[in-house]
Amino acid sequence: MAIPQTEKPFDAAAYLAWEEVQAERHEYVAGEVFAMVGVRQSHNVATLNLASTLRQALKGTPCRVFVESVKARVEAANCFFYPDVLVTCDPRDRLTPDYVSHPVLIAEVLSESTAAFDRGGKFAAYRKLDSLQDYVLIDLSTQRVEVFRRDLENHWVLHDYGLGEDVELAFLTVRVPVDQIFEDTAEQAALPSAEAAPR
Repeated sequence: MAIPQTEKPFDAAAYLAWEEVQAERHEYVAGEVFAMVGVRQSHNVATLNLASTLRQALKGTPCRVFVESVKARVEAANCFFYPDVLVTCDPRDRLTPDYVSHPVLIAEVLSESTAAFDRGGKFAAYRKLDSLQDYVLIDLSTQRVEVFRRDLENHWVLHDYGLGEDVELAFLTVRVPVDQIFEDTAEQAALPSAEAAPR
């Protein structure tokens, strides 16, 4: 939800200073800030599954993998987002401890409340990042992974993967089994409370 603004909208510097002292995380879009909502356990597990696989695969390279609490800055769109997973291989990103500006990969785990924005406005902003090569969408409900990959003509081409297949992250020369991303993400129906149990 949007945080009420009592004065003129934040600029990027004011947002960074304000966000540093907040208990909750907030994304920033063109002067407005939006509180981050909580996620289901399955969302967190899928995020960690992908991030840990990438971390292992990229050990010994200049690339670094971040999860959830590191901001991606899209200066051309005047935005800061908290991607579920991002990878940067650019030494310039080591100079900005509060955010990453040159990611090569961004991944978002879809939820009912965020899927439309992740596919629409957020992806439109991410496409303004010249460094970005792969935009990965993880759909827990269908157990499919969509990778939008930038080609040599600067077009974004969709590659769709299902269970039993390997997600190809060509720029990083990494392949990730889809089954590994969705490992341990199944959720069971909540058990009835003691008060609701039949007597």
